[in-house]
Amino acid sequence: MQYKIGIGYDIHRLEPGRPLFLGGVEIPYGKGLLGHSDGDALIHALCDALLGALALGDIGEHFPDTDPKYKGISGSRLLKTVKELVDSNGYGINNVDVVVITQEPKLVPFKNKIKQTLCSLMNIREDTLNIKAKTNEGLDAVGNKEAIACYAAVSLIKS
Repeated sequence: MQYKIGIGYDIHRLEPGRPLFLGGVEIPYGKGLLGHSDGDALIHALCDALLGALALGDIGEHFPDTDPKYKGISGSRLLKTVKELVDSNGYGINNVDVVVITQEPKLVPFKNKIKQTLCSLMNIREDTLNIKAKTNEGLDAVGNKEAIACYAAVSLIKS
């Protein structure tokens, strides 16, 4: 068997008047993540981790923010496309671990829905995905409620 590991990171500024999407789930909050797409930083970090494991660059190379066809595109659609690359390269997702860093909103009430959504989008079992929600203890842009950051780690397996 052959294993590959990838890590991903993303951060987006919170902006009033935008919907907040994390892990393909709309979270009720007065601000959303600013971005060319829907700004789903969790999915963006996950896409980068998957692309990194495959040595296929990053999300910006595959879905550039200079291309108008990606304006407003959902993170869910991006993740499905990246998952197709994983499949077409002969790999399966062994496990996924993500960290969402946000002072607000609190994610505990939404973690299960996010997990179910991500597992459905990637066609993986729930026991292969873990989500951690953290704060930045009032430090930096995340701690000042100006941004949300996400990390993702994945392992892929080819038998």
